[in-house]
Amino acid sequence: MEEIRQMSREEKLKKLEELERELIRLRTLVRSGGSLENPMQIRAVKKDIARLKLALREEGYRV
Repeated sequence: MEEIRQMSREEKLKKLEELERELIRLRTLVRSGGSLENPMQIRAVKKDIARLKLALREEGYRV
């Protein structure tokens, strides 16, 4: 979390967009019958998204 707080707002927004695309890709893979190398990967991406959103809200940015 400390690493995220040190990022600039633009970096956080870019990372958030990147993680949201990754989550969509992982969910699509699972729904199409594929299997994940690490089943906890979706959960980890969701937690990272939540951390980024929290850090943005702390700065007063509405997400």
